[in-house]
Amino acid sequence: MNQISHNTMRSSAVQAAFYMVAAGAVFALVNLSTQYLGMQLGMPSTSTTFWQYAVALAVCLPWLIKTGLGTLRTKQPFLHVLRVICAALGVQAWVAGLVHVPIWQAIALIMTSPFFVTIGASLFLGERVGVQRLSATVAGFIGGMIILAPWSDAFSIHALLPVLAAAFWAATSLFTKKLTGREPAETVTVFLLILLTPINAVLAFSSGIIVPAGDALWLIIFAGVMTAIAQWLIALAYATADATYVQPFDHVKLPFNVLGGWIVFGYMPGGQLWIGAALIVAASLFIMQQEKRLSVV
Repeated sequence: MNQISHNTMRSSAVQAAFYMVAAGAVFALVNLSTQYLGMQLGMPSTSTTFWQYAVALAVCLPWLIKTGLGTLRTKQPFLHVLRVICAALGVQAWVAGLVHVPIWQAIALIMTSPFFVTIGASLFLGERVGVQRLSATVAGFIGGMIILAPWSDAFSIHALLPVLAAAFWAATSLFTKKLTGREPAETVTVFLLILLTPINAVLAFSSGIIVPAGDALWLIIFAGVMTAIAQWLIALAYATADATYVQPFDHVKLPFNVLGGWIVFGYMPGGQLWIGAALIVAASLFIMQQEKRLSVV
């Protein structure tokens, strides 16, 4: 009986790792598509984001209908709106950054998000941040600075957009943490899916929305479908195993994006990427281990 239980847990762990790695690979396809839309086809980032997530919403509609409107009952509508606004601004900053920043640099910088979460949890949620977690956060930001290289001639102000996206998505995570402590995960997910597209629509129409055609249309559809699949894979991963076990596999997205950027755009990252990324990954893994230890205590 114990052997069966052990084998089942091991099988679940392997499945969860597979789901998370697969999500990273699918998101790499999404990133390459949106970057190609902006860099090669001249699609504005606000229009790209709106159509991409509108397609993703359409793909998710059967699930939304099955879930029902009962999940929309909430006592904290304002927090839901704030969370989705942060998520939308994060997506906008991310897609806008991909128009100007090599994909390897953007994806490495977005990995600084856990450090913003640590700072935000201390400032707004009253969580205690010890010397070790604070040191890891500083080390992670140093890794981000190495990748940004603001002292070099190659530095562009647009490189800060992925960092801005990381900050907004960290705020989204904090709101999620606050909400899921009081409401079902289904309610949090449904509010995100329903509110994200209208907010993106406001941003797109305010800057002059463009309706995609030809290659841009097919890439938008592809990116939207892949976005829905990636979100589904992440949900499967977290449903199959603990978040502290699953999260480290998210770092595998970096080599996927580096490889994709090299194949599609000919981007060849410099040595500073791997030094900075190593610091970011090591620091984020340390913070996750600290959170796991505290949760056990």
